[in-house]
Amino acid sequence: MTNFSKNKLDLVSENSLYTTPTNIETIKYSFTIFSRFLKSNMKILELGPAEGLMTEELIKLDPNLTVIEAASKFCRDLSAKFPSIKVYQNLFEEVKMTEKFDAIILGHVLEHVENPLNILNKIKSWLQPNGVVCCAVPNARSIHRQIAVEMGLITSIFEKSEKDIHHGHLRIYTPELLNSEFIGNNYSIISRGGYWLKPISDGQIEKSWTNEMIQAFMKLGEQYPDIAGEIYIIAKVNEKDQRV
Repeated sequence: MTNFSKNKLDLVSENSLYTTPTNIETIKYSFTIFSRFLKSNMKILELGPAEGLMTEELIKLDPNLTVIEAASKFCRDLSAKFPSIKVYQNLFEEVKMTEKFDAIILGHVLEHVENPLNILNKIKSWLQPNGVVCCAVPNARSIHRQIAVEMGLITSIFEKSEKDIHHGHLRIYTPELLNSEFIGNNYSIISRGGYWLKPISDGQIEKSWTNEMIQAFMKLGEQYPDIAGEIYIIAKVNEKDQRV
């Protein structure tokens, strides 16, 4: 990535849309998924924490959590809000990490980076033996995207929305693409699936849905991962490819 990319991230941090009510619940539910594969006292690394919505949950497991974040505003706010964590301000591509971790969290990271295969390959050396990677990304086949195509609002499920463009999304994943990137980097898939069966836009949901409705649809998405709004993978590095 270039200096322009760093500048873009700083601009996004000054006008972030991550803390909308629906997005907050989405991140919290992704932690619910991830926590099934995490334990207390694990040494955890979080990539791209932004405002720290996931961080707030992860520090319950690792009070000395390490995070990597490129946007200077986010880094300042994270350090102030969570004084016990270690904050590295840098692009993932430029970080040199000697520590090893029991878990690495990629919550909505891979859709932002220029080369996700390079990131997945790089973080292998940051994992302890039997360490896990917990990854979540938006799903191109989400039912709300398919409905938008049928209504003529977008021409393809891969068309980026204004919010996608604002946040610098470079791609929209299918379950097959996400799986292939992990398999292609010699990861073993422990679990994969989806959550958040999202039939309409965030704005429409926030006008009329109760929190109980949102939680029900988050959970229902686990039964229909192919058309869920979010997809995830939990993986570990194949033993033959584990770096020392």
